[in-house]
Amino acid sequence: MYVCMHVYRSLDRSIYLSLYLSIYLSIYLSLSIYLSIYLSLSISLSIYLSIYLSIYLSIYLSIYLSIYLSIYLSIYLSIYLSIYLSIYLSIYLSIYLSIYL
Repeated sequence: MYVCMHVYRSLDRSIYLSLYLSIYLSIYLSLSIYLSIYLSLSISLSIYLSIYLSIYLSIYLSIYLSIYLSIYLSIYLSIYLSIYLSIYLSIYLSIYLSIYL
């Protein structure tokens, strides 16, 4: 009778242990599946975000640089044209004045 009770208890413990392990493993595997899904979504999301940001930043940078460069280019051109026109006008006026005066 004692042996039978001992076998019953050990069988009962093994059943509980197997149930506990099966529940633990199912939770662990479901978490690992969720984690793998999350990581794959995270990778695809990061790829999507990098593409989106590169497109957005390229547009933004092109607009910004065109405005920025157009300002500096217009300043540069105005300085260049003013110098060129002043030299040209001074030469033209000196020739004109030397001829007609």
